[in-house]
Amino acid sequence: MTHDNTAANSVYAIERWGKDLVGVLPNGDLGLRNPLKPDAPMVSLPVILQDLEERGVHAPLLLRVSSFLESSIRALNESFASAIKRAGYKNEYRAVFPVKVNQQAQVISRIVEFGKPYSHGLEAGSKPELVIALAQPLAHDALIVCNGVKDAEFIRLAILSRKLGFNTVIVLESPKELQTVLAVVKELGEEPQLGVRVKLSNRISGNWAESSGDRSTFGMHTDQLVDVIDSLKEAGLIHCLKFQHSHLGSQIPDVNDVRRATGEACRYFVELTREGAPLTHLDLGGGLGVDYTGEKSTNENSINYSVDEYCTNIVETVSYALDEAKIPHPILVTESGRAVVATSSMLIFNVLEATLYDSHNPTVPAAEDHHFVSDLAAVSGYLEPQRLQECINDSSFYRNELRALFRRGYIDLRQMARAERIYLHLMSKIKSLAPEVGTAPDVDAHLEQLADIYHCNFSLFQSLPDVWAIDQVHPLVPLQMLNVAPDRRAVLSDITCDSDGKIDKFILADGISPSLPVHTLDESKPYYIGVFYVGAYQETLGDLHNLFGDTNVATIDLRDDGSFDLLHEQEGDTIAEVLSYVEYDPRDCVDAFRARIDNEISHKRLNPKDRKTLLAAYRDSINGYTYYE
Repeated sequence: MTHDNTAANSVYAIERWGKDLVGVLPNGDLGLRNPLKPDAPMVSLPVILQDLEERGVHAPLLLRVSSFLESSIRALNESFASAIKRAGYKNEYRAVFPVKVNQQAQVISRIVEFGKPYSHGLEAGSKPELVIALAQPLAHDALIVCNGVKDAEFIRLAILSRKLGFNTVIVLESPKELQTVLAVVKELGEEPQLGVRVKLSNRISGNWAESSGDRSTFGMHTDQLVDVIDSLKEAGLIHCLKFQHSHLGSQIPDVNDVRRATGEACRYFVELTREGAPLTHLDLGGGLGVDYTGEKSTNENSINYSVDEYCTNIVETVSYALDEAKIPHPILVTESGRAVVATSSMLIFNVLEATLYDSHNPTVPAAEDHHFVSDLAAVSGYLEPQRLQECINDSSFYRNELRALFRRGYIDLRQMARAERIYLHLMSKIKSLAPEVGTAPDVDAHLEQLADIYHCNFSLFQSLPDVWAIDQVHPLVPLQMLNVAPDRRAVLSDITCDSDGKIDKFILADGISPSLPVHTLDESKPYYIGVFYVGAYQETLGDLHNLFGDTNVATIDLRDDGSFDLLHEQEGDTIAEVLSYVEYDPRDCVDAFRARIDNEISHKRLNPKDRKTLLAAYRDSINGYTYYE
């Protein structure tokens, strides 16, 4: 292995995607930077893990960094404030966090805490989320924006919450929903604060294109808006319509889409105002993206703009449009979720073992072996850089022929094993010679098929569902030995019993790769891998594939002196808890297992003294962590 302090960036592009959050320490550990205190020393992530292990908090682990979350909330609010000041905009900004992006109590409470100086509000897209929002100590003028399909109970609670001083807005999704609102208003004798969700025609690019455009699920077309305006006028409630919501899209890669969609939203704002709606707020929904790759491009895993550019584009576009229409500037609202929480969490897991697809140990054919085994071994005699493709072709041919002979019963297991070992040894030599050849597409493609499989202690479906479902790419990197050039390449397999449970797309300095550069495992030391920017959606969307539950969770804060404080710990699901999620009563399971033991004892098939050991083993399992311990 070669020690190289630039390996981390030349291979993993950590400085490119890590921004001001992560870096590499001189000893090769991945370090966490405190973006709130740029001069503070970095904190070693392996040291944090060692400390947590000593406290009984084991991997796999979701690590939340409070400092990262506070920094992103500050950046969003202060960037809008700066853009408003520069543009001479004559109103203010109010941020709203969509609870659906991460509903975990520790996350929501910290967003409310850090956002309070900015009157940062919450968006509730369901009754449970509204219940969460109404239990938070929000600033008096912080918004609670109620989106989504709403029944009478939802609407009733939203209207009544205003009696307690909550700044709650009911955003109408359809003319039919307005009829439900009118019925509840009549029942309560209380006026609501209303908004309308306007469906824009502008369509963004990227993974979430379906969330934008006139085929998006929520919101009203122009003719429906006119119906709502007329119905509100007829009911004498047009003065309650203060809020226009227009969702620009989700994870918008191209800042010009932000400009175009904002401009279209302004046209509706002008026309609704001219129709008599006394609008005071323009909500431009989500869209502010996260640059997962650090490439600053318009691909689906990146964005070509900064937070400052996003804010400036919105403020200037609204300012110009409403000045031209001679309409007062509204309070600007955005519902940024991903950009607020994605960077604040990381998933950390240990590698359990590796399946290697090469071998450094030569194997000699036996005298009785089929001649194809000797032919395969003979490839080593002419293996040199200029004949690399020829050697790959010959090796693959002989191996495939031998496998066919084995399937038909012409060679035995031991011959086949020797052939496989010879082939793996050849691949090891080919891998070592490949860098001398340079870029050779067929050679590179063949070597990618020989990437190792590193078996890791996590569930893709529970902890990284977007990686499986929509090919979302997250920054992923070993947490140690980053000053040492990696000597192997691997795909990562989880511990679920499913072939889809693997990660085979990685962000590297030279682009997206189907394998990850890694180090040879040392069985005496743990080898940790971190997946970054997982704070948005992953915890909420995770499922119970193979009944792997939530991982352990730790929330930390970074100190000025290069250490950290453990703010909160949440133990991961036990097997008993997971069983209860799928309608099993753990006590019934124990009773059934005990009955089986007693039945075996009564039929003399089991020694009575084994009863205690068996029951203890079963109870230990049912009360244990669902992951490898």
